[in-house]
Amino acid sequence: MDLFSFAVAVFTALFAIVNPLGAIPLLVSLTEGYESTEKRRVVTKAVISAMTTLLIFAVFGNYIFAFFGITIPAFRIAGGLLLTSVGFSMMRGQPPRTKSTPEEREEAIDREDIGVVPLGIPMLAGPGSITTVMIYVSKSESISEIGIVLLSIIAVMSIAYVLFIYGDRIFSRIGRVGSRAFSRIMGLIITAIAVEFVIEGIQAVLVQWGVL
Repeated sequence: MDLFSFAVAVFTALFAIVNPLGAIPLLVSLTEGYESTEKRRVVTKAVISAMTTLLIFAVFGNYIFAFFGITIPAFRIAGGLLLTSVGFSMMRGQPPRTKSTPEEREEAIDREDIGVVPLGIPMLAGPGSITTVMIYVSKSESISEIGIVLLSIIAVMSIAYVLFIYGDRIFSRIGRVGSRAFSRIMGLIITAIAVEFVIEGIQAVLVQWGVL
């Protein structure tokens, strides 16, 4: 796969699993009554915390594999199964269980703390997006490809920041129905990518066993 194709694949997968447009209804409901400056601080905290989390796992993902003795094929299969579950939930119009829960929302007592939990983690940087980042880093065969993964994280989070800043305007136009429709499309893309991860993992295992 050439660098351009790899960049498109990484960006598409990460944007789909982060799904910032689908997170706008939660943002609007949690920041109802906030002043514009206060809402901007919440959005900034959400994006920075999510981006930092994903960058850390992108950089140290391989060390995590080595520490726990996890093989890359096994992680691809497990990650693919996790993403399949997330994708199915999104296609059914349900918030994935790997995203924020009602309990996590209630625990965010401070008005600006909701930027970190649940908006930043796990809404933007949840198990699904972390898994996606780590799998693509493990697939990278050069420094350039790792750099593409890091740049994709920054690009997706930059888009999320812009969408969140204009969240009220966007939500007033598309509403919950439009947001759910977009999430269903993203869910289909995630499911297809997840199946590819599982296939690649199984193929790698069969090669290790000498079957292929």
